[in-house]
Amino acid sequence: MKIKHLRILSATAVALLSLSGAAQAGGPGGPGGLCSNATLKGPFGFIGHGEILGLIAADGSVHAYATTSILDDVALVTFDGRGNFSRTDFGVIGGLPKGGQITFNPNQSGTYTVNSDCTGTMKVVYTAGGAVPAGVETDLNIVVAADGTLIESVVYRAVTVSGASADGMVTCPSNCEQAVQESFEGKKVVVYGFR
Repeated sequence: MKIKHLRILSATAVALLSLSGAAQAGGPGGPGGLCSNATLKGPFGFIGHGEILGLIAADGSVHAYATTSILDDVALVTFDGRGNFSRTDFGVIGGLPKGGQITFNPNQSGTYTVNSDCTGTMKVVYTAGGAVPAGVETDLNIVVAADGTLIESVVYRAVTVSGASADGMVTCPSNCEQAVQESFEGKKVVVYGFR
């Protein structure tokens, strides 16, 4: 009698585990995936830190600025669940507010893609009217974690609109890609305990 009950319990456990796996495979990202663009919806608070090193030459080499600048940034990014976002930020570069602006800069927008494995990309573009010139762009590789409430990211490409390396070998606008070492972390903004 005990063996029969153990078999029934074992079969029930296997069935529940199978259903759990099937539910996970068809989770927020649809069949076979955990994530999608819909995983990111609503506001996320970001904090960023890093260094702006110089300009990247056409051959991919880094030509340093006269001094490396440290960047610290806070931002509020609001995702629409469909691949677009709006962003407002305040940052300090080399100890001074970006562009001399001491208030948040809402003149930013962007696009994002979240893959089914919860990796993805974000592209931040500055528009006219803010402390940062229009056309400045920051591209990030991201990982979505903690049930879609946490975004870890590293900048893989940064575009500026002006500048020159200390050695004078690279100037912008002819080559406007910056060498940066920056990371950002975003956490879902929770209001009154709800996500």
